[in-house]
Amino acid sequence: MVFRGEGPVLEGSLVRLEPLTHRHAEDLAVAAEEDRSSYGFTWVPTAAETGRYIDAQLERAAAGRMVPYAQVSLRTGRAVGATAFWDPRPWPGEDRLFAIEVGFTWLAASAQGVGVNTETKYLLFRHAFEEWRVSRVDLKTDARNERCRAAIAGTGARFEGVLRNWSKSWAPGEDGKLRDSAMFSITAEEWPECRTLLEKKVARTCGRSNEPRPVG
Repeated sequence: MVFRGEGPVLEGSLVRLEPLTHRHAEDLAVAAEEDRSSYGFTWVPTAAETGRYIDAQLERAAAGRMVPYAQVSLRTGRAVGATAFWDPRPWPGEDRLFAIEVGFTWLAASAQGVGVNTETKYLLFRHAFEEWRVSRVDLKTDARNERCRAAIAGTGARFEGVLRNWSKSWAPGEDGKLRDSAMFSITAEEWPECRTLLEKKVARTCGRSNEPRPVG
């Protein structure tokens, strides 16, 4: 396959993942400013930075390094966050992927803890394993970000360890510094069990929110 910077729309019961464009800028500017207290280790633009943020993600997409998405709430029809496929790794000498990372994810405060993140991960994982036929999906976060680490582990991803001085720190006051990254993954062999786990979690959330449509 050829890795392209724009992926298909992926829709579930709570969220629709749309290829990120500037039409999402107004919604994302509002989403990012609801409550920034949970963004201490995450790259989230301020309202004034949203246009430049989208430009940067689209540049990565044009270079074949990323497929960026807006997370659109099906309840409100508004973008409530962003996410992406990132760091595609092809088989040596072949035009197909063996691994991809899911990252650059953030959500408005009002969209956290209501099932949107769980279903987003489900949709991305399912596409990676069942359409692209990858052998693994990677996830990582600042090793200090206990909240994010717990959320990643809750998807069924396995913790693989901490890589020291692995990537740029996004923590306030740490410009020019590196962070230790907690590394997680799901392999193709683990995907069926992980899929069942995530489908059950989303079904429970939809039941609580009176949205009975099945996932997928």
